[in-house]
Amino acid sequence: MEPIEKYLQPTQGIDCDNVVIKQKAEDLTRGQETSEEKAITLFYWVRDQIKYTPIVPDEIFDDYRASDTLRRGKGFCVEKASLLAAFSRAVGIPARLHLADIRNHLVSERLMEVMQTNLFACHGYCEMYIGGDWVKATPAFDLGMCKENRIKPVEFDSKHDAIFHSHNLDGKLHIEYVKDRGYYEHVPLDYMMTTFEEIYGPEMVERVTQYIGDEDDIEKG
Repeated sequence: MEPIEKYLQPTQGIDCDNVVIKQKAEDLTRGQETSEEKAITLFYWVRDQIKYTPIVPDEIFDDYRASDTLRRGKGFCVEKASLLAAFSRAVGIPARLHLADIRNHLVSERLMEVMQTNLFACHGYCEMYIGGDWVKATPAFDLGMCKENRIKPVEFDSKHDAIFHSHNLDGKLHIEYVKDRGYYEHVPLDYMMTTFEEIYGPEMVERVTQYIGDEDDIEKG
């Protein structure tokens, strides 16, 4: 069995030793004594207080840190999972990143233009070691987004795996897990970027840049 202690150590992407990360995690879990209580609190804070965004600028991958996601207050699945892992490690809960390819059968037309497929490679979620077992925790979709899009929110009780639901609130097929890409003590940026280029092509960066620019214009009104 591999040593659990390595899942408590800081890495570049999961910077649990960052002062702001440590302080926020401690503030959120103050007065809570068990890993179960802390894990639940941290999960729901990341799920709902960090807004989900499906697309991020390419330069984010140049110097990837969970503390930057906390500062921005928004992120895609891997960013949010890494932040949850950093929070967890900061309060003594071993945590790691797990990657998988998923299909989103209800992806929007606008996002489909960018992705040119409904396959989302290297979707990330967090796994926490609680009570002698690894438990999956998927904090990606915030509650506001779920309500707006008729998505079943992921709930977490620290005992059972919390992953995306297969169907939405209207019974339509939503998320399908198609390939497991394993777990990591760090954020495997090189592997992720190579995978993205293989699946989406090098021109993906141009499409992403255009998408982000359009989204920024919409926010500015």
